[in-house]
Amino acid sequence: MKGKIKYTDEPIGKVKVISDFLPTPEELALRDETVKVTIALSKASIEFFKKEAKKNNTQYQKMIRRLLDEYAAHQS
Repeated sequence: MKGKIKYTDEPIGKVKVISDFLPTPEELALRDETVKVTIALSKASIEFFKKEAKKNNTQYQKMIRRLLDEYAAHQS
């Protein structure tokens, strides 16, 4: 913003207070419980996930983990 903000002393009208719905910073910092495994995947699959992760500015392992989580949740 390049322009200067001009504040006025006017009534703001009827105010409605809402309850706090945002998670605490501690809740945001929690991670899902994970278990390390060794798995052999095809080179083509890994290249695909690495390319997509780079496009979406994330980690390819996280994308694979979310895919597996979604599949497991759907099958449950």
